[in-house]
Amino acid sequence: MASPRITLTVPGPEGEREVGISNPDRVLWPEVGITKRELAEYLIAVADPFIAANGHRPVSLERFPEGVGGEAFFSKNPPKGAPDFVEAVTVTYNSGRRHPQLFLGEIASAVWAAQMNTIVFHPWASLATDPDHPIELRIDLDPQPGTGIAEAVTAAHELRAVLREAGLEPWIKTSGNRGLHVFCPIEPTHEFLDVRHAVIAAARELERRMPDAVTTNWWKEERGERIFVDFNQANRDRTMAGAYSPRALPTATVSTPVAWDELDELDPLAFTVRSIPERLASVGDPWKGFADKPGRVDTLLEWWQRDLDNGLGELPFPPEFPKMPGEPPRVQPSRAKTPGA
Repeated sequence: MASPRITLTVPGPEGEREVGISNPDRVLWPEVGITKRELAEYLIAVADPFIAANGHRPVSLERFPEGVGGEAFFSKNPPKGAPDFVEAVTVTYNSGRRHPQLFLGEIASAVWAAQMNTIVFHPWASLATDPDHPIELRIDLDPQPGTGIAEAVTAAHELRAVLREAGLEPWIKTSGNRGLHVFCPIEPTHEFLDVRHAVIAAARELERRMPDAVTTNWWKEERGERIFVDFNQANRDRTMAGAYSPRALPTATVSTPVAWDELDELDPLAFTVRSIPERLASVGDPWKGFADKPGRVDTLLEWWQRDLDNGLGELPFPPEFPKMPGEPPRVQPSRAKTPGA
């Protein structure tokens, strides 16, 4: 039997709002018993850092009507009947198609999204006011089989040094799973393809310094037991779970900002929907002030050009992208035809 609908009072920039939650006792994470109501209350508890990290950006909502064990789908467009505080901005996708996409102007929008069974929030790297120019350089350190968080931590420390040499200040968070996300605030002076090239330049420099530990190989069969530096997460409309976003994993882990001096003793599984509000109350938000001093990608783009001049070209794009200039064939090496065969 469905539980009765409830109304939550949600603080906002123009006063309190009332947001209805239907079936509040629906269990979204069966292993730990976290309900839709608890998810909504979590979002209210983390409102300020959540909106700072994810708000005012185009966002894709990953929705799980049956909880984390069931089918999921993505919502990008505001559905009919959405409340008037749920906003949208017209964006251009990689295909050239233009369409309205949601953005979260206040925490009530995120609570409404929880009412719609959203578990994971995927914000763009750009603001709704200028969606074509990223304000964040993002790098995903993705452990491959045989590696884990310890190897990702080692790579992250060296990546921090690389980015600082390029004049950027890196910030770090857990992915909510096995990996780490490194973000740098940047001035919105370049479009997505340029920022992707800046990420590739940083990734290649990291790979040169740690060839046995990290890789930029797009094809899984070539990565080995190394940390994959996922440069394609820097593309337009390619997103990661946002800071303080829950993940659709059995224990309700959260993608959590951390301080660099926390990294070596990190247990990402300790960061959950139930533990993060207490963590914020005790240690605060490690990403407070994140956007105060944005850097520039000029040096990284100089590195990109240097590598081009030395014979290193474009890298593969995701399969759903149109064919891009200078891109190598999208055929995994083991299936490529041998010349002359």
